[in-house]
Amino acid sequence: MDFAATGLLDGLEGHERAARETLLRQLLDDGFSLEQLEAAVAEDRLALLPVERVLGGRYTAEEVEARTDLPAVTLLRLRRILGLPEARAEDRVFGEEDIAMALSTRRVLDLGLDEESIAEITRVLGEAMARLTATTAAAFVEAFLEPGDSEHDVAVRFAGLAEEMVPTLHPVLTAAYTAHLREAVRRGMISRAEREQGSSAGAQELAVCFADLVSFTRMGVQVEAQELGGVAGRLAELAGQVVESPVRLIKTIGDAAMYVSPEPGPMVSVALSLVEAVRGADLPSLRAGIAHGPTLLRAGDYYGHSVNLASRVTGIARPDSVLCTQAVHDAAAGDFKWSFAGTRRVKGVGKGVPLYRAQLLTAETSRHDGGRRRKQKR
Repeated sequence: MDFAATGLLDGLEGHERAARETLLRQLLDDGFSLEQLEAAVAEDRLALLPVERVLGGRYTAEEVEARTDLPAVTLLRLRRILGLPEARAEDRVFGEEDIAMALSTRRVLDLGLDEESIAEITRVLGEAMARLTATTAAAFVEAFLEPGDSEHDVAVRFAGLAEEMVPTLHPVLTAAYTAHLREAVRRGMISRAEREQGSSAGAQELAVCFADLVSFTRMGVQVEAQELGGVAGRLAELAGQVVESPVRLIKTIGDAAMYVSPEPGPMVSVALSLVEAVRGADLPSLRAGIAHGPTLLRAGDYYGHSVNLASRVTGIARPDSVLCTQAVHDAAAGDFKWSFAGTRRVKGVGKGVPLYRAQLLTAETSRHDGGRRRKQKR
């Protein structure tokens, strides 16, 4: 084929032109159509087609159904819920891993888990995998892209690495899931009422904390995207480092972190630790808000009045401070130094909300409070 006549070599000279022509011929021999090559060149992703082939599917939904008895309509629905592009029953978008996944899904359905529960799990999995794969792809490029690479160099190296590394990551993902599941079981409990009802009790009494970086949004128009990403990444790292049981880090999104805890005291301690860690890391100031009350877990996230209240209290908090509701203050009154921050109007709450600012107890404060408590006893 005369690639020059198709315009696929336009604007290229010397080694770069020769490298693209070599890659085009290889891709054509591997079964890619001229239309696919033209689209890849237009989108500046020609070098990634071999990687796509390594990761790409070879089976249709109908073929997967024939091998696993999982209906094609269910398979395609789960693919959509994962957040993947729409596919038809005859599109070859499924690989060997999808065969194994379909067999496992069929087995779980047979054991009694209903399709809506599987859909909810799949939705959470899709959100997590989207973040994980984006992070993995960025790290992959950063580590293995070399100065002066041609498209052919990138195509050969990245396809080889993908073929070698993807199977290597499978045990990592399995181990991480098992570890988190084990920890969830260790924290969990099943009450008598739940056993009698045959279902979970629903809302739990939890302390909820949001923490965010002050002025992070304004930073977005002042610094490079890479630097902004570094700030968000550093916050996520610190947010995980300060966690202590029974507090759990639920998520980090850009400039914010969310925690939950069955006990308010440890939550306040973690929030104060995060404020100090962020201050020591030379990041923008952090503020945190904590509320306590009925909280409902759905699809890996938490909902309820206490969640909304914690978020709004965070918006009121001063930089480098941890602001808490009355319920949090009362539950941990003797564990921290408190100052009344006033009664504030909060959206969604009909009356004013008393708020308290938490600080760590110093040795002097502890002696003073201890003496005051002894006097009160006498």
